[in-house]
Amino acid sequence: MTTTQERAVALEEGRATVAPLLEVSGLSVSYAPPRKGVGLGTGAALTEASLQVRPGEIVGIVGETGSGKTTLARATVGLVRPAAGRIEFAGQDMGSLRGRALRDFRRSGQVQLVFQDPLRSLDPDLTVAELVREPLDVAGTLPRTGPGGRQERVAESLRLVGLDPETMLGRRPRELSGGQRQRISLARAISTRPKLLFCDEPVSALDVSNRNLVLSLLDRLRTELGLAVVIIAHDLSSLAGIADRVAVFYRSRVVEQGPIQAVLERPAHPYTGLLTASAPSVTQVDRLRPDQLRPEPGAREWPAHGVCVFAARCRFAHDACVEQPAPLRLAGDREAACHVAGAWRAQLGTQVGADDRFHTEES
Repeated sequence: MTTTQERAVALEEGRATVAPLLEVSGLSVSYAPPRKGVGLGTGAALTEASLQVRPGEIVGIVGETGSGKTTLARATVGLVRPAAGRIEFAGQDMGSLRGRALRDFRRSGQVQLVFQDPLRSLDPDLTVAELVREPLDVAGTLPRTGPGGRQERVAESLRLVGLDPETMLGRRPRELSGGQRQRISLARAISTRPKLLFCDEPVSALDVSNRNLVLSLLDRLRTELGLAVVIIAHDLSSLAGIADRVAVFYRSRVVEQGPIQAVLERPAHPYTGLLTASAPSVTQVDRLRPDQLRPEPGAREWPAHGVCVFAARCRFAHDACVEQPAPLRLAGDREAACHVAGAWRAQLGTQVGADDRFHTEES
């Protein structure tokens, strides 16, 4: 058994006894519709999304652009207000925080968000020392100087992300490479020693060597600092070797979630199957081709709204799909929002191994 498999088994055995650090239930976020003549606003950005993240766990979030991945992160850190649903962090209902209590929570830095583009999110006029120290100045929990002070924490945070403080502290973002800027963003985020870290597309703009470096760094930080990490990504292969669990988003909904290895090797939702078939390097097990999963010529046409969100692109859509399916509990701590969850593969006429058969559990 590999280290990754051993870690997955250990986490799976402990999930029942460890309370979630983050628990999102039925979360919906709707941006205002565009005003006349202004192309802004996208309507419903998140619909009845539910997700759990436990301490020390890395959870991947994947899906197409506009599927609601970043909106979930922004709602969790308080940048957008949900229209419905509940967000609990460390047992605290975030929706109940108002006024000073909300400001104090935000300033504490317990939840941090690393934005997708570090060149745009880092102030170009500030030095690395000022950028990494800024969250500590806002929190105000450490002394400015002396042992255990902010300067010491800044240097320690830079070392944790593999950067030398002596050569970095006086530089500005334009004087750094893309990989260095991304690590500065990470150092800034972990300076407050958060419990939960959201990383929005942390490797999308990096070359292969820097991608692997940043992903390995996140894996190490979650162990050394006891972090829970949520990684938002388009690339399934980048999550395969680091995430413990994955949630798949499509058109504002979570359509499948579960342990990363099981989801990638035996997808329960046809959309997840299409993602894995389009990225064959993710798994060596019983690969499918994208054309096997797309609707056949002359297939039934489905409206854009009021039906299952994936019906128009699904080869297995049938009469029941006139209604959006609720998430269906599956064996192995998995769930999928599909009327044929786990059973669609048999309709392809391919041989399905015993490990590919799913059994629903009672809710």
